[in-house]
Amino acid sequence: MNGPVNIEEIFTILNDYKGEDVAYRLETWWDLWQFSDDWKLAPARAALSCFGPEFDNGTDLEATDQEDLRIDFGVDSNFLPQPDIEGSGRLVQSNIKSLLRLVHEIDSALPVRARRLETELGDNFADRLQGMLIAGGVQ
Repeated sequence: MNGPVNIEEIFTILNDYKGEDVAYRLETWWDLWQFSDDWKLAPARAALSCFGPEFDNGTDLEATDQEDLRIDFGVDSNFLPQPDIEGSGRLVQSNIKSLLRLVHEIDSALPVRARRLETELGDNFADRLQGMLIAGGVQ
């Protein structure tokens, strides 16, 4: 579905596709600070995937041990300081605060057993960010 949607309509459609081995994926946009000649708030892609308890999402784990919810926040460069771009540290920090606000809202609404923050390459994103901050040079 494109454009604004009615959440009740979405639930009605999803009710036709129930099952323990089903996954749902919602792709959307959210405003983040991005640099292209200058800093501006612009739409960035994000996706929410929910997995049924028997859905095999392609990991080495048994389906029952895999994640139930995955949020793809888009390209990691929106959340990593860029030392060569003025204002990067402050605006990327704003993007991270936005991400953390959503994570905390999910924590308060759902029973969360564990969280993992990784990059598209499977790296630990928190370690990568901390390494960049320790290395310094971020404005």
